Parts: sequence; C-alpha cells; structure tokens
Amino acid sequence: MAERDPAWQARARPENPHDSAHLHVTGQARYADDAPEPADMLHLAFGQAGETRARIAAMDLSAVRAAEGVVAVYTAADIPGDNNVGPVRHDEGLLADGEVLFPGQPLFLVAATSQRAARKAARLGKVVYETQPAVVTIAEARAAGSRIEATQRMARGDAGAALEAAPHRIAGRFAMGGQDHFYLEGHVSVATPGEDGQVHVLCSTQHPSEVQHLVAHLLGGSSADVTVEVRRMGGGFGGKETQATSFAAAAALVAVKTGRAAKFRADRDDDMVLTGKRHEFEVAYEAGFDDAGQILALSLHLASRCGASEDLSPAINDRAMFHADNCYFLPDVEIVSERLKTNTVSATAFRGFGGPQGMLAIERIIDHVALALGLDPLDVRCANLYGPGRAVTPYGMTVADNIAPELIAQLRRDADYDARARAVDAFNAASPVIKKGIALTPVKFGISFTTTHLNQAGALVHVYADGSIQVNHGGTEMGQGLYVKVAQVVADVFAVPLAQVRITSTRTDKVPNTSATAASSGSDLNGMAAYNAARTIRDRLTAFLARIHGCAAHEVVFSSEGVLAGEERLTFAEVARKAHMGRVSLSSTGFYATPGIAYDRAAHRGRPFYYFAYGAAVSEVAIDSLTGEHKVLAVDILHDVGRSLNAAVDKGQIEGGFLQGQGWLTTEDLVFDGKGRLLTHSPATYKIPTASDRARHFTVSLWDGENVEPTINRSKAVGEPPFMLAISVFSALNRAVAATAPGKRAMPELGAPATPERVLAAIRELAAR
Repeated sequence: MAERDPAWQARARPENPHDSAHLHVTGQARYADDAPEPADMLHLAFGQAGETRARIAAMDLSAVRAAEGVVAVYTAADIPGDNNVGPVRHDEGLLADGEVLFPGQPLFLVAATSQRAARKAARLGKVVYETQPAVVTIAEARAAGSRIEATQRMARGDAGAALEAAPHRIAGRFAMGGQDHFYLEGHVSVATPGEDGQVHVLCSTQHPSEVQHLVAHLLGGSSADVTVEVRRMGGGFGGKETQATSFAAAAALVAVKTGRAAKFRADRDDDMVLTGKRHEFEVAYEAGFDDAGQILALSLHLASRCGASEDLSPAINDRAMFHADNCYFLPDVEIVSERLKTNTVSATAFRGFGGPQGMLAIERIIDHVALALGLDPLDVRCANLYGPGRAVTPYGMTVADNIAPELIAQLRRDADYDARARAVDAFNAASPVIKKGIALTPVKFGISFTTTHLNQAGALVHVYADGSIQVNHGGTEMGQGLYVKVAQVVADVFAVPLAQVRITSTRTDKVPNTSATAASSGSDLNGMAAYNAARTIRDRLTAFLARIHGCAAHEVVFSSEGVLAGEERLTFAEVARKAHMGRVSLSSTGFYATPGIAYDRAAHRGRPFYYFAYGAAVSEVAIDSLTGEHKVLAVDILHDVGRSLNAAVDKGQIEGGFLQGQGWLTTEDLVFDGKGRLLTHSPATYKIPTASDRARHFTVSLWDGENVEPTINRSKAVGEPPFMLAISVFSALNRAVAATAPGKRAMPELGAPATPERVLAAIRELAAR
C-alpha cells in the first residue's frame, strides 16, 4: 500500500503550488470559453417559461426564427433520442414537452450567430399557457402530498418514551435557506461535430461521464460516439455535477443537427435562474436531556424543498440524516426526513451535500439545551461527544476513528476559548448596544459517496522514453488542487521532480465510466488509482533492471538521487530509455474501489463512509442590536486532513470552505416570489461573502495525525468538511442575540441566513417575550 512506500515516508506535508497557479495569475489558463472559435460557430440560448406550472396550449416561434442572426430553433419534437437530462430518474427534459413545471424552464433552443442574437431572439417566443395551481413552498407541498419519494425514517431506541422520561425537555423549529453556487465561471459547453455522427464536447462539468452518457441517449447514439473533455473549471461546488448536462446536451444537439460547432455560454442571470441551488430546509425538534446537558432523547424532523425533479435529492437528504448526529452520541433518536416536490427549479448538489443542513440542526439543538440550563454551549457539546461505550451512529456505523474530543480540547486551549468567553460576557454586561458572541463547534463528516457503486476511479499513466510522465484520470479540476495532488502521487512513486509529470485534460475517451468529482473523494479515489497505475509501471521497471543488472528486486531503489540497480546508478530518463529499448511496456491503467463500505438504504443501516474527517472552529462575532448588522471578528480553526498530500492547497480549501459556509449562514439570501421565480438572480441582489467579510484574525492549523484507514499517504479529504466549520459563526450570532435579553434563557427565533433583518427581528421577538 501507498503508506509503506519509502518515497511516501520521506515526505512531510509538502506545499507545492497549484499546478495552474502561474497560468491563473497571468491570464493564460484556458477555460472552455477560451477555446478558439471557428468562423461559423453557433451560439445558443434557451427560450424560458414565464409561468410556474402550466400546460402549453400553443407556442408560436415564427418571430424567433425570423430574428436577426438566428440559424435554427429546436423544440422537444426535434430531439432524436431521449429528452432527458435528469441524472437518476428520467424526469427532467432538456426542453419542456407540453408541460411547464417551474418558472424559467427551457421551452425551446435558439442557435444564432452570436450570443447576444440568440438571447434576444429567445425572448420573442409567444406561448399560450393553461395555468394550473402551483406548489411553491414546503408548507404547500406538504399540504398537497407532493413528494419526490416517500418520507424516510432513521431511528434507534424509543425516542418517544425517552422524551417522556427525560428530566428536561425543549422543543423548537427554525428554517435555513438555500444557496447559489456562484462559481466565477458560469456554465459553458462547446460541441464540435466529428465524422460519422461523433461529437466532441468541451464542458465545464464535474461529471464528464454522466454528461457523455446523457448526451449520447439524447442524440439516440452510443457513449462511444461522444467524447467529453474538461481541462479546468472556474469553480463548481456541486453546481456542475448534474447541472452542466443541459448546456452540453443543447450544444451537442445543435452541432449534430447543423454540422457546425456550437457554444452555450450561459449569461449569469440565466445561469442563476436555470440551475439548481442548495436545498432549503425547515427543522422541528424535541429533545430530552439531563442536568449536565447530555441528550437522552431526540425527535428530529427535517423537511426540504427539492424542486420540480428528483435530481440528487434522495442522496442529499439521506446525508442530512447521516450528519444530524455530528460528533454526538444520541441514545434514543428518531430522524424523519420529508423530501418535498415543488414547482421551483430543482435543488441540487452543493458543497456538503446535505451534511451542513443536518449538522446545523443538531448544533442549534445543543445551543438550545445550553441556554435552557444556563451552561456554556461548549461544555454541553463536550458532554455529548462520541466516546467509549457511546460510539455507534443512529445508522449503525461504529465511529472507530474518533479524534473529536482531543481535537476540540486542543483548539479550546490554543484559541484560549474559556478566557475569551468570559471576556465576551464581561463586554456584554457593560455594552448596551453592541453585543458579542463566541462559539466553538466541531465537525465530523463522512467521506465516501453514499451511493456505494460510485466509490471507484480509474487512471492512465504513460512514461515516455525520455523519462517524462503523463497522467490522466477521471477527476476534474475546479480550482481545488486535485491535479497537483495526483501529480505528486505519481512523481513520488518514481521519485522524480513534480515538474517531470504532466497531467492532461480529463477525457472520457481516456478513462471511461468515471464518477463525479464530488463527495470530497477526488484525491482519495483518483490518487489511489494513479498510484496503482504508476506502481504497475515501476514494478515492471524494477523487474527489468534486476534482470539486466543481475541483482535482486529489492536492490533496485528509486530515489531523488536516481535509480540504484545493484552497484549502478542511473537517471530515471536513462531507465526509461533502457526499458523502451528492452521492449518493456511503459504505460498502464490503474483502478481503485473503496473497500469495506456498504449501506442498506431501505433499513437505513450500514457503513456508508470509509472514514470521518474532523475539525473545529472558534468564531467570535459582534452585532449591533439597533440595526442587526454584524461582523465576524475572529476565527481560529483546527482541521484534520490526515497526513496532508499538500498542506498549502489544503489550507486554502479550509479557508475557502469556511468563508463559503459563512456566506450561506449570514449573507446569501435566495429570495423567490409567490410564483417561485428567483428574484435574487445577479450579483446586484445576491450577496456572496467578499474579502471584507473575512475576519481580520483568521488562523488555520492542521491536526497532527493520520488517517486510520490506508488511504493515499494516509491523507483525508478536505473539500467539503471545512464548509461546516462556519456553523460556529451562526452559533456565535445566536449567542450574541441571546445576550440582548440576559437572564431569559430563551432561544432566539433566528433563521439562516442570519441577515441583519433576521438578526434584528430575532432581537425584537426575544424582547417581546
């Protein structure tokens, strides 16, 4: 295994820069929109529905076809194969076929000589609707019995009886909003027709294989006729896992129909209207606990707005249930999850994949327990942590790698939490207007796709006769540093400088049938697959050198000083040349499937995760009780990445994940009108966090440990877990609001995101009790 390789043992948290960093800062990094455009390239736009739910009685597109620059217009009737871009269930057409399910739904497709011409023409369609009653909110969907699947239940023990017997009980409810991905690069796909019905799609997607398969079905062809390529994305965050397919399929359809290259570059406003968001949730709970704040019973109800199609909602809501325990043992617990179908754009994957919603629920419950007892919330958290004799999750998985108690204790000391908490209390007692809050919250995040078969990856490694190396794998680069991490893995196998390894664009014709780069598993899966491919070649080279130099295989050593074969030392380039002349294959595929995981979804029992990644954050905030305005003053993070593959990249991911989580919980407010139309569909109305929202004091430290499981280099995933560290900001805000009514021990009615309006409303409601 990788962790026993001497080349790995010699490494200690390398800090190689991102492989494209120099290209990013000089403007030379090429994205899909930067590919050279042929003179006859067509540009695309969707004609979008103006109603929420309706039957299409008539559609007049004559003005669209007559508009300047328009070359072709297509409807559902023009699709030669399966009119579907839904990833699991075939319930999401590329173009509406007689029925509108949500406002903004694509009705027809325009191909024109410029993007502006296509967008202008798309607005000229005349549609006659027969409107029907729409279901927009969670409450409306529940009343109508509108669900994407049956309500799910995960339980252990008898929560009802335990609640009755508990010394103390609380009940509450709150809502948390969705979130737009707001990637810097919007959706872009470029389709180029090939010979004999083939098509090449350059696409900004996290899931090239899924795009390939769905495009092939839509065209009525085979996957072998469609090649999807991704060099890099300007951000994804889950928003390009399933959502890229519509744009890729539209471009491929036009390319095949017209024989001309076609590009779909979505305008930012259209992108936000057309694509799915993080699921918004409503939470209700009852908890029973003892005098120390230890939870004895919990009844938790989660309800999410899933939108008009299934997309990935079942798995996302499952993960919310999985993470409703976070780091805490819940002896008698019932978790009920409603997945509600509404006439809004379908919600989709987003960093954390449901985990943040489940985790925010339990952390709010902990805060409520602490308020009810007049205890420090951190003491209540520590009282409920998993530990000896209390190490099994509600879904039956043993927490075998529990470092949360030690990690929390270290951060508590290093961040001087107790002294700062006392200082916050003293400040609040003397300050009538400005109130502060502080919170330390932990994270335990399960790593693996909860759909078991997705936990696999492939790679392709070539060693050329001059000693240079080329690597290809199924993972996609969206700025997270996956490419440089995998390149490091291969470089270390051969003990060559990183500059000697070139990673090439992800392509479905090189590594087939890949999973999405998601679930924080990109490095785990693709790194191990590349390692296996490289080791296969190295083993061949070892056997070859042992044979021609008359030495034992163990006497062949690859090191940074060269390759030692018995008494002779060679450069790696010399070894490659000799092997080529000796007719040794210098190319290999590699494959990896995560071991030891299985899950029975019907029973909600099993081991869905290979391991857990841990972390904790201390956040200190201040609020203005007269306006509701607030600011994050200080953040201290201690995060577990195992034995880091690249500490510089990992720290960047932790910072970025935290800030994105802070945005979800404080500023990013998605506003829909009564018909489900998105009103916050541009940077003018939707507020992502900026540099000024970053706390002036912001520290990130890495936990000194390694993965108990034999992952690549004993590392741990880092993409999603840091997002949930930002729950500490929300908990600190809650504590600051509670400080405006000292002595009440009442839980503020604060929903997420905690915008100034919501903070002020919570303060006023608390004062009126």
